[in-house]
Amino acid sequence: MTELEQVLSEYNSLGINQQLDYDKFYLYSIITHSTAIEGSTVTEIENQLLFDEGITSSKRTIAEQMMNLDLKKAYEKCFEYAKNHEKITIDLLCKLSGIAMANTGSSYNTIAGSFSSAKGELRLLNVSAGKGGKSYLAWQKVPEKLQKVCDYLNEQRAKIKKEDIESVYCLSFEAHYMLVSIHPWADGNGRMSRLVMNMIQKEFEVVPSIVKKDSRTQYIQSLAESQEKDDSSDFIDFMYNHHLENIKEQIAQYKQSMQNDTLNIRNDTLNDTLKLTEKENTVLKLIQSNLNITSSQIVQISGFSRPTVMRAIKSLKEKKLLERLDSKKTGSWKVNVKY
Repeated sequence: MTELEQVLSEYNSLGINQQLDYDKFYLYSIITHSTAIEGSTVTEIENQLLFDEGITSSKRTIAEQMMNLDLKKAYEKCFEYAKNHEKITIDLLCKLSGIAMANTGSSYNTIAGSFSSAKGELRLLNVSAGKGGKSYLAWQKVPEKLQKVCDYLNEQRAKIKKEDIESVYCLSFEAHYMLVSIHPWADGNGRMSRLVMNMIQKEFEVVPSIVKKDSRTQYIQSLAESQEKDDSSDFIDFMYNHHLENIKEQIAQYKQSMQNDTLNIRNDTLNDTLKLTEKENTVLKLIQSNLNITSSQIVQISGFSRPTVMRAIKSLKEKKLLERLDSKKTGSWKVNVKY
């Protein structure tokens, strides 16, 4: 079993993907980070309010909020395609692109004719992007090349077994690389490449990859290096390791949250048993966290008045939960309960 398979096995055994609204909030994270790669500053919390409540943020432009809303619709459609194991075609890709770019795409008039990225139409002009102005495939060659990519992906999808997790991820990362390298559309190629990657992952029921905005520089660099060599290996290695680290991080965060929940339950049970007031509970926690803390420091940290703190300390002493060792100035506290 590979390291990724081991980590995913732990991820599944912990039931992380069984949490309430897991699919919804994981999708929100995918969308937020994907648009952030393209310059959006909308946060996950802002997207949650936007998607669930229709509440817009006055701090963000309408364009970037529409970018997130459109991408959400495109993901919902692509996951529907994944569930039905739809054949990947140029028409399907253009439909998804049209949804993703509906409100932020542009119309173009060229010598070859007019087209609209807002409708998901393939470009009829040559494009360059990135450092040094890398030129992409001539527009006349895009349909033929894109058809070959579709044929390849469909062929490989038919061959891969669901249990072969490594191959599923490698194919999804390869699909991302192929699409972004062709640059079929005038706008939104990055978002579409990540969407198709996630669509393949969703089809085979593996945890979809999130390209974190904090890793944008490394992500773009690995893609540029692979394109320069005309070899996807560097990019696939980056995506593989990035996904592995993201899953490990989620596992660590989940374990920490479970530990915190356990501590909260234990503390609540203890409070019920000892019949502590809220103020006594707060004072006892502060003392346990620092056995050398002074009453003045407790007042400052808790925000309680000095008489309130002194009454709580007196009550805790009477309940035999707290003792003062040595003098008031140089001594320390002893807590007589595990808290």
